[in-house]
Amino acid sequence: MPEGLIRGDLTDRIIHGFYHVYNSLGYGFLEKVYENSLGITLSKSGCTVKQQWPIAVMFEEEIVGEYFADLLVNESVIIEVKAAESIAKEHEAQLVNYLKATGYQVGLILNFGPKAEFRRKVFSH
Repeated sequence: MPEGLIRGDLTDRIIHGFYHVYNSLGYGFLEKVYENSLGITLSKSGCTVKQQWPIAVMFEEEIVGEYFADLLVNESVIIEVKAAESIAKEHEAQLVNYLKATGYQVGLILNFGPKAEFRRKVFSH
């Protein structure tokens, strides 16, 4: 892990859990199966996990929309679970918007597609 990586220890633990779930279940399930399995894995490793965590989007001090992050881990890292062919720019933009809307700095996209892959995003407010 590079020195000074924001939430590096936690994201390493999450990525380890991601590969554990991927190697156990393989490819082909719906995102919800992976989300549930990852939630169980991270909880068993001592993390606090909230599933389908609500995110309010504000505009001029009014709520204009609400989204749900797949997982929030230890009140500090947002996780988006995908089961797509690959991670798309739209997935990355979605995660960055979640970070902007919440004030959290770090997020992960975990793709349980044909090839296990992840992206780590950091947003400074």
